[in-house]
Amino acid sequence: MKGIFPLDSFQKLRTPFYYYDSKLLRETLNEIKREAGKHEGFTVHYAVKANANAKVLNIISQAGLGADCVSGGEIEASLKAGFPAESIVYAGVGKSDWEIKLGLEKGIFCFNVESVAELEVINEIATAMDKTARVCLRINPNVGAHTHAKITTGLAENKFGIAMSDMYDAIDRAEKMAHISFLGLHFHIGSQILDMTDFVALCNRINELQDAMEQKHIKIDNINVGGGLGIDYNNPNRVPIPDFKSFFDTYARHLKLREGQKLHFELGRAVVAQMGSLITRVLYVKQGTAKKFAIVDAGMTDLIRPALYQAYHKIENISSDKPCDTYDVVGPICESSDVFAKAVDLNAVSRGDLFALRSAGAYGEIMASQYNCRRLPEGYITEDFNR
Repeated sequence: MKGIFPLDSFQKLRTPFYYYDSKLLRETLNEIKREAGKHEGFTVHYAVKANANAKVLNIISQAGLGADCVSGGEIEASLKAGFPAESIVYAGVGKSDWEIKLGLEKGIFCFNVESVAELEVINEIATAMDKTARVCLRINPNVGAHTHAKITTGLAENKFGIAMSDMYDAIDRAEKMAHISFLGLHFHIGSQILDMTDFVALCNRINELQDAMEQKHIKIDNINVGGGLGIDYNNPNRVPIPDFKSFFDTYARHLKLREGQKLHFELGRAVVAQMGSLITRVLYVKQGTAKKFAIVDAGMTDLIRPALYQAYHKIENISSDKPCDTYDVVGPICESSDVFAKAVDLNAVSRGDLFALRSAGAYGEIMASQYNCRRLPEGYITEDFNR
């Protein structure tokens, strides 16, 4: 496992930092393109919120994926990285006026609209700018997902999307607005989903909605099913690339697309999570009353997922080949929740050892903060060490 990291180069860098395996990223992108490409009309957009490191975005844009953005800043970052404006979709429950204007000025593919109130504002701004806003309506399908409660998005109790009971009224309003072009429907039920039956349930719900819409002579050109595919956090070395074949095949088998319809996906975590590791240095080994602590220089400011979601990240001591011992791995932040793992077995730890917190390419660097006035971590890709 240590062979995948340029350890000598790591020793010279200030920790903590993120390391992105660009070879694995490109292999993952090739697998996505290969499996999606087997099905006519499948289009994949990368969910920028997972990781907006400029070098990572550049690699993804070069691979030909579109971009799924949830802020004006993400639109700007995507355009700078080379994503064509016509490949950008823009979602989010709280789009501000300047962000809507930006999307219209740049000519993005579409806005995923999450409420009638938002639809009215987009039409108002587009009218003032003499532009036509292309929109998909995000429908809340009331479909649950087998995932963490804080990352499920498709239930009626969630803040996202338009209720199914309000769908026809929203479509009718959109079609009557002079500066709105209604393109289709958008759905998203959550993330870190490994049970394909969740996606089957979404397909079944969309099929029901499409059948009902056809009875009302409503034609849909685009269906966007979001992302949500999870990764194997327990086995990043054995399962570095998610099961894209099963994911795309599930939609191909169960979603009844109409002739000429395009199906859009918004994958984030599945694209970038496994290629990223947070590298941190051991400051102290502390013997407690009943346990040992490995105190590292990374904290919840650098990787918040364990504190926020009680998320698991495999930890490896990439400096040591000594027999294993058991440690709580904790950071320096003045919060009791600043804990990466408890009772984890690691090769015996000494001050100065480097740890790799694996599967951290998604929602790691992008969610970092400067709490305690700490510096933000740097992000490096493989090519940075091959010059």
